[in-house]
Amino acid sequence: MIRVHVFVEGQTEETFVRELLYEYFLEKNIFLNPILVRTSTTGRGGVVSYAKIKPQLNRKCLEDQTAFVTTMFDLYALPSDFPGSGSLPKTSDPFQKAEYLENEMGKDIGHNNFIPNLLVHEFEGLLYSNPQVFAGWFDESVVSILQGERDVFPSPEHINDSPLTAPSKRIRNCCEGYDKPLHGSLLAIDIGLDTIRRECQHFNQWLLRLEGITISQE
Repeated sequence: MIRVHVFVEGQTEETFVRELLYEYFLEKNIFLNPILVRTSTTGRGGVVSYAKIKPQLNRKCLEDQTAFVTTMFDLYALPSDFPGSGSLPKTSDPFQKAEYLENEMGKDIGHNNFIPNLLVHEFEGLLYSNPQVFAGWFDESVVSILQGERDVFPSPEHINDSPLTAPSKRIRNCCEGYDKPLHGSLLAIDIGLDTIRRECQHFNQWLLRLEGITISQE
């Protein structure tokens, strides 16, 4: 059994790994272990400082060298000390941005068992893979709003990352009572992993890399 430690930002992402990814990868002989990043002695979750997260990634890579370590961090609102943030190429392509920052984080961590990954732009972007499921949790009128926003962009991962128009802000603006820890993973479960992978190419590439571990171990 191949073990993969998945560092996540919060409770929603932790549940997402357990509820949507765990069983899928277990069938492929890969055991996923979600780990909530610790950012203070009292608080857990959120990438507020790379300097606080790097030691946790390094430690896990070193203490369990027969396993792999990966991340599920939002591209949106990364801290200013994140590797590559000061030399980010000027491009409107979110995938190029994510890949550049992932490569820089990978070089900074520097362990062969580390697989850097960023969500483009954030977890809620995945929920735009099928806005129809929101009707099961909120007023049906939100579906047309969310679908209209989705249709403006080439994919859910292209929905932009400004403080006012990031996916999470858009969802909160139209879905009264939206609570990420409560609704986030439930909506993702309703959408289904196959649909999310089909709609979100960068997310899918990450899963393909994890699936490829079994091939590299043969």
